Amino acid sequence: MASASDLAQLDGDELATRLGDARRELFNLRFQLATGQLDNPARVGQVRHDVARILTVLRAREILEAEGAYVAPTAAEHQEALAKLAAEDAEVIERAAARAAAAEAESDHDHDHDHEHDDDDDDDYEDDEDEEDDDEEEEA
Repeated sequence: MASASDLAQLDGDELATRLGDARRELFNLRFQLATGQLDNPARVGQVRHDVARILTVLRAREILEAEGAYVAPTAAEHQEALAKLAAEDAEVIERAAARAAAAEAESDHDHDHDHEHDDDDDDDYEDDEDEEDDDEEEEA
């Protein structure tokens, strides 16, 4: 999650790219939420906040430019902000991968557990059929 001060150090093209990426991710998250495939519903809120933060930085920059008071960040500040944001992005991806692996492991465990019950249910069904056959034989 990028802070507004870090985002303010980026140039307009980088902000536009990040805004597009965040909006695309938000679309995908909403789609996953609607289909029941979303592992981390809190991520929707995080991405919405990121979109709002980027839009706020862009609007503040637009106002400053109109007033003639905008001063572009230096190349060093820009590089520093890029490095920090890249590290944060990598951390988010790493956490998402760990969460997905944990969910998959739990799913595999639940899947194995379900099969045990399925076998028991089949046995009960066969027993019921045997009892029905016995009842029919006694009637005859």
